[in-house]
Amino acid sequence: MLLEIDGSQKSGSGTILRLSVALASILQEPLHIYNIRQKRPQPGLRPQHLEAVLTAGKICNAQIEGAKIGSKELWYRPNEISGGEIQAEIGTAGSIPMLLMTVLPLCIFAKQHVCLKVTKGGTDVRHSPTINYMRNVFLPVLQKMGINASLTIHKYGYYPRGMGEVTLEVKPTNKLKPIRLEKFGEIREIKGVSVCTFLEDRKVAERQAKAANNYLNTRGFIARIEVINDRSNPLQKGSSLVLWAETDKGAILGADAIGEIHKTSENVGREAAEKLWKELVMKPTVDVHLADMLIPYVALAEKGSIYLARELTDHLETNIWLTEKILDVKFKVAKVYSLYKIEKLD
Repeated sequence: MLLEIDGSQKSGSGTILRLSVALASILQEPLHIYNIRQKRPQPGLRPQHLEAVLTAGKICNAQIEGAKIGSKELWYRPNEISGGEIQAEIGTAGSIPMLLMTVLPLCIFAKQHVCLKVTKGGTDVRHSPTINYMRNVFLPVLQKMGINASLTIHKYGYYPRGMGEVTLEVKPTNKLKPIRLEKFGEIREIKGVSVCTFLEDRKVAERQAKAANNYLNTRGFIARIEVINDRSNPLQKGSSLVLWAETDKGAILGADAIGEIHKTSENVGREAAEKLWKELVMKPTVDVHLADMLIPYVALAEKGSIYLARELTDHLETNIWLTEKILDVKFKVAKVYSLYKIEKLD
């Protein structure tokens, strides 16, 4: 059966490409996707999307047509997901976390342990989770579903040159457990990681952390923030901050911010803290970004998953629509007071 996906539907973004390729690989069914990233300022495949597709193809020995920069149409014919040692190279500041989100679902169902090394990309860039969000929020929540994956950061990479480098290791499993996060509970601890690369002379990481805690302190909280003065990448200076709250009911909610030219360290710290506070006052059980990132895993897991999000975003709606279409599963989204309850029905 050929999966036909129109990339201009719903959000019209790269998430449709990433998720379609991942699910087609798991099903081992051929995919034809067209109008790729139709609603984006630069439609078609950008370097990070192209490398994500090619990397997925390496993991499952896929035949691929149309895989070139700017292409709006792709034919993807996957085979068995073999796994093993895989290399990927983005070559720009394109997002490494976005590439990882494309291939992680495949790796879970691989025949053997997967060790994926991604080089020359952006670990902390705009319109993407930071690499420390992936390591400290995303993967720990997936672990609750029985997914055994770890991230090692060798080099941080920022806009415009990238040059970041990470390794993802995944121990395969053939069965995902449902995740049930129905109650927010009480905040047990707030943690964080504030990192700067070749900016320690300006105390950037310390200032980011201090600004975040200044904001949280006025609201009755203090975060335990690890400060990292990184020297891994002499070619690209930059910074980021991730914060996350852990509750006594097992919820982990995160928020992050990145340093940019003309953006002070204090603004980075405050931005991350404001984003986290926006989550905490609403008391969902996953943050606004994790809500859509979890959908493919919930769709592939046994029935019974439930969680609460504060917003029904384009990405969340898109991921639900696409997984229902490809996997023939059913989600229910219901407004519960000021939150949205996402539930997999079958």
